Amino acid sequence: MLYAILCYKDEDVVTAWSREEDAAVMARLGVVHERLQSKGQLGPSLRLLPTTAATTLRKASEPPLVIDGPFAETKEQLLGFYVVDVADLDEALGIARDLAAANPGGAYELRPVLLYNPDPRLEPRVAAG
Repeated sequence: MLYAILCYKDEDVVTAWSREEDAAVMARLGVVHERLQSKGQLGPSLRLLPTTAATTLRKASEPPLVIDGPFAETKEQLLGFYVVDVADLDEALGIARDLAAANPGGAYELRPVLLYNPDPRLEPRVAAG
């Protein structure tokens, strides 16, 4: 079963890290990544650039309005995500707990996913409903 693990954290905190602090967090996460890769469970994972680099297309108007930034009304922003291939939600929660231990603070949102437009380079997989 495929799950997306969405990573939320206060962007101001993360962007204030020194290179050394960032490298230390990424090294701790790397331990989790290597374990998941060795089990064949780690799919694509992405670290998003800051929201200052974002552009939003608002669909409510015609034509759609394009604006700079995400303009989220939250303290925490979506900073990245993982796609993991696991047996069930409990296993996905275990991975999220491991990620949280490596990078405390913020939140991880877990959602089952279906491949909508699969990468033709990868073997197609579909999450069970």
